[in-house]
Amino acid sequence: MSTRLEKIYNEEIKDSLLKKMKYKSFMEVPYITKITINVGLGEAVKDKKVVEQAIGDIEKISGQKPVITNAKKSIAAFSLREGMPIGCKVTLRKNKMYEFLDRLITVAIPRIRDFRGFSRKSFDGRGNYTLGIKEQIIFPEIDYEKIDSIRGLDISITTSAKNDDEARLLLEEFNFPFRR
Repeated sequence: MSTRLEKIYNEEIKDSLLKKMKYKSFMEVPYITKITINVGLGEAVKDKKVVEQAIGDIEKISGQKPVITNAKKSIAAFSLREGMPIGCKVTLRKNKMYEFLDRLITVAIPRIRDFRGFSRKSFDGRGNYTLGIKEQIIFPEIDYEKIDSIRGLDISITTSAKNDDEARLLLEEFNFPFRR
């Protein structure tokens, strides 16, 4: 069972990219391999409940249980010890990835205040795109009354594109809102 966005990719976007990029085969057409959602929690050093709240939020947003990320080394200035929980992340693939991307583009992004589009420069050189969301409350799954604090999150979209131009074209076909 495929999702709405996956059907659009298979039926429309693949053909469009094949023509635009002048590929010889459908196997050359880039696709999205995974989406990673990451939340860094600096305040988790002082309060352990912050990690649990963030895990609950990410689980609601992604529909998948996140993994806790721990500090790799101790930093005295931040009163941080090695192994302390300082964030959480989740990697989405296949159906959950397409469902999340669909909700991100059609529901969450239009709810961002004063939104003018995402930067076209946030590609890493290998066809992967990373964006930062300042407030987790743009997702309708988050109940505004039940949040303890507003947290940001990083979303990385990993593609099979060979370069940034291919990846940009792929995301534009998905109607990803880039700045003009």
